[in-house]
Amino acid sequence: MLQSLADNIDRFNALIGRTIAWLTLGMVIVTFLVVLLRYAFSIGWISMQESVTYMHALVFMLGAAYALQKDKHVRVDIFYQRLSPRARAWINLLGSLLLLIPFCLFIAWSSLDYVASSWSLLEGSREAGGLPGVFLLKTCIPAMAVLMLLQGVSAILHSIVLLRSGTAEERDG
Repeated sequence: MLQSLADNIDRFNALIGRTIAWLTLGMVIVTFLVVLLRYAFSIGWISMQESVTYMHALVFMLGAAYALQKDKHVRVDIFYQRLSPRARAWINLLGSLLLLIPFCLFIAWSSLDYVASSWSLLEGSREAGGLPGVFLLKTCIPAMAVLMLLQGVSAILHSIVLLRSGTAEERDG
């Protein structure tokens, strides 16, 4: 049951991560168009430039949980890689419980007023001709916290499953 729940969370975050990763291609294409239009035709649109910033923010904020799932976050690997799977499970369990979960809860809680204020104004760009959906972009802050929280729960569940099962030597000894 724990493994099944963790696998479902992993599938959900993987779907979001793989989908949002396509925005990196969008950023390259739009950036190329911005440069081409500006220098070849002396045309510039603020909304097009802002869209690159929006895509960049979406990739990082909504892709963070997927990066965590794939163990692609920055970590001091000098000792971690040399540890047994059981020791790594303890580090992941304690790190998730003591650091990741509280951090995600803090980000989610502290961002709610900020995002709600933006929604109440239907905040848009400060630039003339900019994108109108700043409030939508700001919504990614608590969304990131929730996705990271879910991935933290998955890491905890995976660690518990590994610690309960033990290794072959521990079961025999």
